This record gives sequence, C-alpha cells and structure tokens, in this order.
Amino acid sequence: MKLDILAIGAHPDDVELSCAATLAKEIDRGKKVGILDLTRGELGTRGTAETRDKEAAKAAEILGVHVRENLSFADGFFINDKAHQLKIIEIIRKYQPEIVFCNAIDDRHIDHGRGSKLVSDACFLSGLMKIETTNDGDKQKAWRPKQVFHYIQWKPIDPDVLVDVTGYMDKKMDAVKAYTTQFYDPNSKEPNTPISSNNFLDSVNYRARDLGRIINTEYAEGFTVERYVAVDSIFDLI
Repeated sequence: MKLDILAIGAHPDDVELSCAATLAKEIDRGKKVGILDLTRGELGTRGTAETRDKEAAKAAEILGVHVRENLSFADGFFINDKAHQLKIIEIIRKYQPEIVFCNAIDDRHIDHGRGSKLVSDACFLSGLMKIETTNDGDKQKAWRPKQVFHYIQWKPIDPDVLVDVTGYMDKKMDAVKAYTTQFYDPNSKEPNTPISSNNFLDSVNYRARDLGRIINTEYAEGFTVERYVAVDSIFDLI
C-alpha cells in the first residue's frame, strides 16, 4: 500500500496529541494515511506496553488510518544510528509516503527531539540508491518523501505552517482519549504525571483554538519545516 502521509511518533499517543486532526481531515479527503510508532511506550509511568498497544489500535480505528505499525525500539534509550535508521528506511520504502510527520525538533521528553532527528535523517537516507534494504525478501527501491513536517508537542514552538482543522477536533480528542491509562481519569489509582491532569487535556484543545485564532479559523495544528515549502500558486496559501 502506498501512503500519502506517514505520521511517525516516538511513543504511541504522540501523533494523536499533535497532528491527529490534520490526519483525520486528510483521510476524510480520501488520502491514505498511516502511523508508525517507534516504541511501545513501555517506560510510561501509567499503564503498560500491552495496554498501550490496545489503546493505539483503538485510536487508529477512531481516526480511520489505513495502517499502523510499531518498531519496538527501546523507550528512552533508542539512538540515531545506522541500525535504527535502516529500520525506518525499510518502512518509508515500503509505504512510499509523499509526506512524513514526525516529532517536535525540541521538546521536554528526550525521545521527542531524538526521534525527530532520527526520522529526518532516515527520510533523507531513504532516497539514496546505494543503501540496500529488503522487505519480505524483495529488494526495495529508494524513496524520499517530498516533505518532512515536525509537529509541535509540549514546548510552544512557533510554527512555520498552520493547518485549519476546524471540524476535526472532536475526532482528534476521541483518539487522544482512547489512551485511557495515560490521560485524565478521576478514578485512576495510578501516579499523577504531567499529562494525566484535566488541565493537560484542556490544553490540547485551547492550543488548537489559539493557533486557529492566528489564521482566523476555529482550530489549527502547527508544524515546523526544515526546508522551504513550495506552492504552485500564491493563492494556495490563502
């Protein structure tokens, strides 16, 4: 299956929190979208890797993504090296996405910035013909996405691109809340974390509202880019 967008996150729920409304909008427009999780989030204070697996599957079902995979890298300890890059290159070449979304370039969690650079490097290397990879025993062709967008996470990074996601925030929040072990639950007996408060859930909504205000829409999601975004017509920016 060839994808239009492959959204990659260091942890299950990174994608949902940061760009799920954009994904839902593009799926509604007929685009093929997939999610790749680098780890199973096994070091998370609340829940387990097994519960995160189930929650990720439920969130994917809510969003209607066409495929979701997990590379099972070591949560908190994966690095940007050849072995990890090759695993991501295999996925990029398998699905041949036109666009890749990935973690914030800098963030509170060390896996986010590290995952951002790892994915960005793999996207470039995936286009080099002399790097050989296989999938199910078949040699893969080189493939480089046309653009890599970095979504915004904990830190309030100034976006380069804002996407109007008005009408898709309810679906985004439903996907986020599929992670029942991770987010606000007044009946939970597990330890509190920076993302388990009701205030954090509210912040996901009011950040999207604030970004929407900037572009005169109700809601928006923001991204940064590493290289200039090209458009066919200046009217594409309206």
